[in-house]
Amino acid sequence: MIVESPAKARTIAGFLGGDYVVESSIGHVRDLPPKGLGVDVDNGFKPTYEVHPSKKDVLRRLKSLLKDADELYLATDEDREGEAISWHLLEELKPRVPVKRMVFHEITRPAIERAIDEWRDIDYGLVDAQETRRIVDRLFGFPVSSVLWRKVNQGLSAGRVQSPAVRLVVERERERIAFRSAGYWDLAATFPGQSATVTAFTATLVGVDGARVATGRDFDDRGQLRGDARVLDEPEARGLAGRLEGATFTVRSVEEKPFTSRPKPPFMTSTLQQEGGRKLRLSSAQVMRLAQGLYERGYITYMRTDSTALSETAVSAARTQVRELYGPEYLPQAPRTYAGKVKNAQEAHEAIRPAGEAFRTPASLRGELRGDEQRLYELIWMRTIASQMTDARGRSVTVRLGAVAPASAGGVGDGSATDTEWTASGRTITFPGYLRAYVEGSDDPEADLDDRESLLPPLREGDALTGADIEARGHTTSPPARYTEASLVKRMEELGIGRPSTYASIMQTIQDRGYVWKKGQALVPTWTAFAVVQLLESHFHDLVDYSYTARMEDDLDSIASRVLQRDPWLHRFWFGEDAPGDASAGDRREEHRPGLKELVDTAPEAVDAAAINTIPIGRDSDGVEIVVKPGRYGPYIKRGDDTASVPDDLAPDELTVERALELLSAPREDRVLGTDPSTGLPVLVKPGRFGPYVQLGQPGEGAKDKPRTASLFASMSVETVDLDEALRLLSLPRVVGVDPESGEEITAQNGRYGPYLKKGTDSRSLDGEEQLFTVTLDDALRIFAEPKRRRGQRAAEPLKALGDDPVSGKPVVVKEGRFGPYVTDGATNASLRKSDDPETITIERAAELLADRRERGPVKKAGSRRGTAKKAAGAKKVAAKKLPARNAAGTRKAAGTRKAAATKKGSTRKPAAGKPAGATKAVARKPPG
Repeated sequence: MIVESPAKARTIAGFLGGDYVVESSIGHVRDLPPKGLGVDVDNGFKPTYEVHPSKKDVLRRLKSLLKDADELYLATDEDREGEAISWHLLEELKPRVPVKRMVFHEITRPAIERAIDEWRDIDYGLVDAQETRRIVDRLFGFPVSSVLWRKVNQGLSAGRVQSPAVRLVVERERERIAFRSAGYWDLAATFPGQSATVTAFTATLVGVDGARVATGRDFDDRGQLRGDARVLDEPEARGLAGRLEGATFTVRSVEEKPFTSRPKPPFMTSTLQQEGGRKLRLSSAQVMRLAQGLYERGYITYMRTDSTALSETAVSAARTQVRELYGPEYLPQAPRTYAGKVKNAQEAHEAIRPAGEAFRTPASLRGELRGDEQRLYELIWMRTIASQMTDARGRSVTVRLGAVAPASAGGVGDGSATDTEWTASGRTITFPGYLRAYVEGSDDPEADLDDRESLLPPLREGDALTGADIEARGHTTSPPARYTEASLVKRMEELGIGRPSTYASIMQTIQDRGYVWKKGQALVPTWTAFAVVQLLESHFHDLVDYSYTARMEDDLDSIASRVLQRDPWLHRFWFGEDAPGDASAGDRREEHRPGLKELVDTAPEAVDAAAINTIPIGRDSDGVEIVVKPGRYGPYIKRGDDTASVPDDLAPDELTVERALELLSAPREDRVLGTDPSTGLPVLVKPGRFGPYVQLGQPGEGAKDKPRTASLFASMSVETVDLDEALRLLSLPRVVGVDPESGEEITAQNGRYGPYLKKGTDSRSLDGEEQLFTVTLDDALRIFAEPKRRRGQRAAEPLKALGDDPVSGKPVVVKEGRFGPYVTDGATNASLRKSDDPETITIERAAELLADRRERGPVKKAGSRRGTAKKAAGAKKVAAKKLPARNAAGTRKAAGTRKAAATKKGSTRKPAAGKPAGATKAVARKPPG
């Protein structure tokens, strides 16, 4: 039995007996050649395949094992890619024993046994679908990339899905560059709570003298007002607030409506990537890597799917857990079905869900799964369970209030009383339903239920309210948000660009190719991306047109289902066609639609490299144009003959004319600050791509060829930094001390992303750059004792201070952690037990928990990969569980036959010597049968 991953092989081998040898191909064994087109465009677009050099030994081993086998099961993934891997294996191995294709969407014992019984032949429709896409991707990527190399820069690439994705990111940045903010003001009235049962609430000003007050949505992206809303400025808003102090507000209307919220469907690939990004702060590649591991080890079903459907077994398992965990009132009378699929959906699989006929709860897997794996499994489990729960129900209330501001010269109304109208909204959840298990975008469903409720006191029309605190508030409109990986995946899915199985690799590729970099979670395009998109839009417009890309996906699906013929379609794509004119307009001439080959051939003359690599920024006060160019050594600004480098961490929308002039006027020459008294070497301040820095000596001076450098702090400038400050910077990294428990040295360092502490392989961010020189060993130990946080995330305030620990003498506090409340003295953390209440716990109980934690010692980390690999290498490759093999006729054969024994021995035998497989050859596959 051949699968494509070693982890998958190990899991399946655990379910099978000595009659089976489970081996891995470790992915694809052959592909189009890395150099050249690899497709014979003049002979039916036949692809040429080459065996990967690293896979020649793999094929030799598999051929050797086949000599002692009765049957060959190809058990690769059930999608197009998996079908293609099986076909390539069949073509290279040329087995002389019966070949059976087995598919499954989860790796559990019942699923594997069922797949062995219900084997089928290779699906050549799926193979054709994958091969056609691979050919189109090569026809698109290879020649267009060569144009980018010649016209923009070497090392760039284009792709059928990759290039439209880059265009989306660049278009969003263009919108941000063109955006002009607008300012506006409004008022907020906060009414105090009248009693313990009557809560405080806030109302917002929505009307003045019958005119609607402008909000952010009333302005366009150029800062211009749309419609006839009234814009309040600061003097008007503050004046009106002063006149309304002490005013009586009257309830003019109360509108109450019921609402219902339905659960989201179970995860498919794209929605899992989106929620993994929002909830777990993981990249698409990280989500898919974790999901792959969970699938291969039998925890979840197949993770590359467009389907939101659940099998009857899965629905039954989910409904059983809903009844057991939440009660019958949370279970709808009939199972929920989710049959909808995304545009251009691939062949239907089941949704991503926990594997098995009975779902394992996240709590039951705490000892097996850790960290992000545990969190991702919990996310999948919660979403699946919630999809089979009842709707959430509640009430929404909208109250409109009125108040009259007395006349005041110069204020709103100017000399007359001003009528104002206000609105307040409330929301009450009467039955949480599925929200008890899962809230999209929230880490804690229980806590989010409270956040989703905004209560209003019981009000009736005509009620009078007083004592409001009136506040004037200023606002500024914001540019459209940049894409994150999650929102970009969602947008691509909406447009029908690409497939869920490709999204993770596309997100990684556009970053690896230098088209996009991350600012927090936001995707920021580089100036190289601007130049590439300009070239593609001007000369290869259809290839980055979103509707064209989606139509191409439709056509490829039609080819897979035999509705369209592959060769004529590829011929039109590559060579073009002469299409008839518009007959309705009397145009009888044929219109020539160029193919990709013609566009590539004409690119050297048609594409102006200078124009493509010029991105205008604006003009200075003298009318001289300022542009950005993506140079060989990084982007730079150009104004006439004057140039300056663009800092790598400066986003395109932040490069205004003012910022460009500032960079152009910055000192270009190195400035000598003085001499280092300890080495006698000169100390210089220099401009750099990542910002200004100080340097000790020149290359070749002193003991090292490479001079010592240190970046300037954000509070320093090239013009004002002095020798003392420079020597202080060059003293970094600073040794803070040694951890008394581990013996590891702790250092304070300044990195590209800010100041931090480092201890071995562990690190913690510091709040400010000055802390690099002031942080003490005790401070550092306390920081390392706290849970690791994302950059910019602040430590939560303690829930309660208990006093000093009798052992360590340090103050003990209660804190809220990711896995619940805990006590800590800054060096040791101990979780509270179920019987402990954070509000009433005493210092004695806390000291007892801390002492128990110290006695048990530090938490042991999982074994290293090297140790795991050694352990796996020495283990038996074939499991002891028995499943009778099949003979060629398909009937069961007694276990323990001579063939089975030979196969078992063959799993560890060295591959037979012979000519290496994998010679390059053109493949013309025969149709089925």
